[in-house]
Parts: sequence; structure tokens; C-alpha cells
Amino acid sequence: MKTWIVRFASLYVFNVVVLLVIGMLLPSVRVGWAALWAAVILTAATIWLKPLLSKVLAGAAARGAQTRTRAGQKIVQYGAVFIVELIVWVVMVLLSGVRVGGFFWGWVLPPVLLLIAWAVYDAIDDRIEARAGALYDSATGGRQAASAGGAAASSPAVDPAAKAEIDDGLTPEQRRMLDELG
Repeated sequence: MKTWIVRFASLYVFNVVVLLVIGMLLPSVRVGWAALWAAVILTAATIWLKPLLSKVLAGAAARGAQTRTRAGQKIVQYGAVFIVELIVWVVMVLLSGVRVGGFFWGWVLPPVLLLIAWAVYDAIDDRIEARAGALYDSATGGRQAASAGGAAASSPAVDPAAKAEIDDGLTPEQRRMLDELG
């Protein structure tokens, strides 16, 4: 559960910033305070809808791969990624207060900017989620430690990551990967 909360929160904050930047860069896109709700929709679509659409479109693109050249296959793959981003953008615009005007500047360019922003996020998401996870742990750990009372004082200080590795034989990275799977 913690993994999903941390992932959602870090992606939400990133999406709010991205939406505000898109609103500032493109005069045909009006974001304003709607960025707060639009980021919820965008984050949910990114976590749950985007992988589903990507899988469907990647399967469709792979079926005809043998008849295309290597360059043609790359173009089809990039087109599929753009279609996913476009669908996510349209869903977000329809369900939020974001206002869009103009075909190219309002409907075509913002998904490209989202794609670039998510590529940046993908490059740094492990560090962002690790920091958000540490903040989450410190927020919930403070209450848990206080409720444990004197029991914690009698046990020797053990690194929680080392204790977890002793208990199940997994490293924190392996545990994180398993948490993300299910």
C-alpha cells in the first residue's frame, strides 16, 4: 500500500508542475487552479490507464512488424506512444477544468510535452520515490515509535533495512520491486 501512496503522491506533484508549465508555455491551454484536480486525473490515468493502452497498442503494432522496415517499426512504435499520450490528455481535459483552444497548440502539442516530461520523470522517478518514501516513513514511523513506548528502548538499535533483509532474505530494492508487482 505504501508503494502506491508514495508513487501516486510523487507523480501527482510532478504532474501539477508539468500542467502549470504547459499552461504557462502554451497560451491556448488554460490550467490555473484546475491543475490540482487535473493532476489527480492525469496521475490516475498514468498509473492505470496508460499501461493498459500501451499494452494494447504495442500488441497491435507488433502484429504487423514483420512487414515493416526497422525505421517503419520505430515510427509505428512512436505513433502508438503518441496515441496513448493523446488519449490520456483528452481524458484529463474532459474530466477537469483545463480549457484547450486550437487543434495543434491545444490538442497535439501538449501530449508531446507530456511525453517529454514523463521521459524526464522516468529518468528520475527512483530518486523521487525514494525521497517521498523516506518522508512517508518518517511521518508514519514517528507515530508508531511513540505508540511502542518503552519496548523500543529495551531492544538494541538495528537498521530497519538490515532487519528486513534478515527476516526474508530480500534486499530493500528487491522488496520494492516485489511491492510494485502486486
